[in-house]
Amino acid sequence: MAQNEKAFPVEGLQGATAYDSNGEKIGTIGQVYVDDQLGTPEWITVKTGLFGTKETFVPLAGARRQEGQLHVPYTKDMVKDAPRCDTDEHLDASEEQRLYRHYRATPGGGARGRAGAAGAGGGAGMEGTREHRAREHREPATAMRGREDEGVTRSEEQIEIGMAEYESGRVRLRKYVVTEEVTTSVPVSHEEVRVVREPIRPGEQETRIEEAEQEVTLRAERPTVSKKNVPVERVRLETEKVTEQQDVTDQVRKERIEYDEGGTGREGGPERGRGPKRGPDQ
Repeated sequence: MAQNEKAFPVEGLQGATAYDSNGEKIGTIGQVYVDDQLGTPEWITVKTGLFGTKETFVPLAGARRQEGQLHVPYTKDMVKDAPRCDTDEHLDASEEQRLYRHYRATPGGGARGRAGAAGAGGGAGMEGTREHRAREHREPATAMRGREDEGVTRSEEQIEIGMAEYESGRVRLRKYVVTEEVTTSVPVSHEEVRVVREPIRPGEQETRIEEAEQEVTLRAERPTVSKKNVPVERVRLETEKVTEQQDVTDQVRKERIEYDEGGTGREGGPERGRGPKRGPDQ
């Protein structure tokens, strides 16, 4: 109780960010709980878990404020592993003992009621506590305790979507040989014979009349075909990730609450969508 003999400043605490002893962010502060007898802040709840849907109790003992942030002397894992308690209007002694054992802290004794809005500070928390004590005076303590013991916790399932990678198929790259005909036009040349007649110039020597012949060799070109291997391109396989939207449908179970007003002949219908009861300023 040495840390809480002076009231911890709670102005603007709700909605602030809580950090652990290593400076790592834990979550957003939800509620502030005060001692019923002393009216001093003792506990806060920090929203952790997926989408901040879980509220975990953390002692205010040893905590310090710094520029709108709250630093607690516990690690983030210790806070996340704390016992689960309902963040209703009251924190009973057995739940508080379990929390103290988890955090290895010294119990301060007494029940803890939730404070009002953080903007109202410690005064709003004490006002909420006085109203709670007034209700206790109007009704017997045994009746109040019996109603708390008979309360039930409503739970429901939530869908958590994960991703599992699987082998969707295989693609094999191979090459094979095909034969096709290729026609190419190429220029070829050949020699042909033509007769050229030239007149005899005056003064040339006369020749005898006799038989004679002349042989000329003709030449021509023909195409020759040869083959060689020439690389033309490189082909390989690669993968790319394509993201698309896919609807996931599943069934979830929810608990519903109904009540029977015994002895009055009236039966209450199902109670749907009610959250935890809040203080007058929330």
